[in-house]
Amino acid sequence: MPSSPAARRRVLVAVLVVYLAGVARLTLWPEPAPDATFGLVRAVLAWLQDRGLPVTYAGTEAVANVALFVPFGLLVGVLLRHPWWAVALGAATSAAIETAQLAFLPSRVPTVQDVVMNTLGTALGVAALLVARRVAQKRTGQALPEEDPARTAG
Repeated sequence: MPSSPAARRRVLVAVLVVYLAGVARLTLWPEPAPDATFGLVRAVLAWLQDRGLPVTYAGTEAVANVALFVPFGLLVGVLLRHPWWAVALGAATSAAIETAQLAFLPSRVPTVQDVVMNTLGTALGVAALLVARRVAQKRTGQALPEEDPARTAG
């Protein structure tokens, strides 16, 4: 990671842009995924269920929606003065995606559950960021480079 705050911020913004492009591709493409992909997922779930694990397609989809937005919470949380604002932005981003699916992508299935799960993922990302900052601060006695000590004082 570059040493100057401005250079670090540019790198983080670039990573965020690439991540958001991936999210857009995954969520705003007219078709969710090739049928073969869903067949593979269903086959893996059936294999796990045959071995006694209580996994379902709906549960797997919910977990995937949470996992999809954890990086949002981490990246946006680092870039904001108040990291928890990332949760509101994650909810708004997810709601915008679901609204776009509803309005423009009839082959997609927008749901309120997706917004809730994406928002939960964002919150988990922010929480992980804050825990990592706290652990690093205790280890080194200093704030992480991405964290401006003057910002966290109030």
